[in-house]
Amino acid sequence: MTVAPLIRVQRDDFCLEAETRRISAGRTDIGAIVTFTGLCRDEGGALEALELEHYPGMAEAELERLGREAITRWDLLALTIIHRFGKITPGENIVLVAAASPHRRAAFEAANFLMDYLKSSAPFWKKEHLADGSEGDWVEAKAQDEQALHRWKSKS
Repeated sequence: MTVAPLIRVQRDDFCLEAETRRISAGRTDIGAIVTFTGLCRDEGGALEALELEHYPGMAEAELERLGREAITRWDLLALTIIHRFGKITPGENIVLVAAASPHRRAAFEAANFLMDYLKSSAPFWKKEHLADGSEGDWVEAKAQDEQALHRWKSKS
């Protein structure tokens, strides 16, 4: 059975429980579903919101490419990647990765791989809106995100 990743780039929030139920409905071959939900932080009270922008079509294509690469590398039975855009306030969901496999290791590694790529090289841009009413900076990838990504490139 060929697995195709489910990719959604959307303004609306998502429900972790609903996505997990959708993946596992009627399946008895899944032994593990590993999920990662990224949330918007308030940065110690300084952040009012993050505004996420993307290029429609390009973002979906890159998430699809990353999803297919994860499916090729690991024995996955299902994969969901959801990334939100628009203005997101602290505590709200930004991203969901849900990887299902017969065994936990593949699901954990695939989710880890995908989040490392999403954090450092996915075509999304984040603009800070500060609590004092001013606009902050565009958020750059951190050095530790780039280092995390490097470990997957050496395993290609």
